[in-house]
This record gives sequence, structure tokens and C-alpha cells, in this order.
Amino acid sequence: MKRLLCVVLLTAAWPVCAQVPSPLANCTRSANLLACVDPQGNAYSVATVGTTTYLRGVEVIGKRYWAQTNSRYGQLTFFTGLASDGEAWVGYTRRVGWTTINRFSSSGGASAKFTCSRITGC
Repeated sequence: MKRLLCVVLLTAAWPVCAQVPSPLANCTRSANLLACVDPQGNAYSVATVGTTTYLRGVEVIGKRYWAQTNSRYGQLTFFTGLASDGEAWVGYTRRVGWTTINRFSSSGGASAKFTCSRITGC
């Protein structure tokens, strides 16, 4: 659940992450790609093509790869993901002003609905 929530949070916070990468991760950035590796060796990349965002990652502890695709339609973003261990997830993020309303569920039984604000966080 914690790993999945991190992927969803990255999705919800992408506009913020694109501007300020985590100080704990070593990141490389170009116009359409952000690639980072954290101190534990976990890696992820975020690429944008039009209104579609592609996320890919590797988790060292879980020894799994994952991929997620986000499709934006105005203020609504739908996402689907799949991990190498077979876990799949779906969800959406809806932006309302400076707030995002997020909902997801996974084949592993995890589900959540949470709200994030640029001012107060999640």
C-alpha cells in the first residue's frame, strides 16, 4: 500500500515535482523527462508527451518494476499502472483550484480516497 500510495502521490504532485525534485534524490531533467535515483537505489522516470505522462520505476527492496500511464482531460487525470509482480491499479485525480481529489484502487486490495492541497499537503 505504501509503495502504491507513493506512485499516486507522485502523480498528484507531478506539477510540483517537475519544478522542485526531491533534495534526497539525484535527478536529471530535460524538457520532457525527469529521471531520479534515491539514496536507497530506487529509481523512477517521468516523461510527458502532450497530455499523457508516463512513469516508470524500480523498487530495490520489493525487487519489482512498475509502470504507470496518466491521461489528462482538462482538470481530470486518469491513471493505470502495472507492476512486475502482477499488481495493477487504477484511479483518478481531479483538480479543483489548488486542491486535488485523488482516488485509487489496486488488485492487491488497497484503495484510498484523499485530498491534497499545495498549501497544506496531503
